[in-house]
Amino acid sequence: MKVAIVVGSRSDLEQAEKVRARLASFKVPAEVHVASAHRTPERVDRIAADPEVEVFVAMAGLSAALPGTIAARTLRPVIGVPLHRGLGLDSLLSVVQMPPGVPVAAVGLDASENAALLATAILALRHPELEAALTAYRAKWREEAGVPVPPSSAPAP
Repeated sequence: MKVAIVVGSRSDLEQAEKVRARLASFKVPAEVHVASAHRTPERVDRIAADPEVEVFVAMAGLSAALPGTIAARTLRPVIGVPLHRGLGLDSLLSVVQMPPGVPVAAVGLDASENAALLATAILALRHPELEAALTAYRAKWREEAGVPVPPSSAPAP
């Protein structure tokens, strides 16, 4: 089990670290890569071809072609995180407007935490131990927010 976190430039590494840290809290291994769909497409190709990666999280600003470029090269899930550059609208629209046949799951602008949670939920389909970790995380989150935890979603003792 492995997640590849791919950012378009070094200036995006702070957001990538947020994803990596949340994944680490669930004991999900992740590697961070800097690769540009425009400047280093051959590097993107190598990352997308890694057979050990089960889920990709791709983050980029402006034209945000990176998630779609990866999704066009793999059948594995790709989560696109549009990054706030300027107004952020260019990035958001680039990630959510993929052409037919190039599916990318998009989260909100700079939504690194949600990208990590979605990657973990996808992995939980094949790795059942992650389901318990996600259930405990959500129960804790609800408790901290002051929302009662329904008995059916409480973590097992």
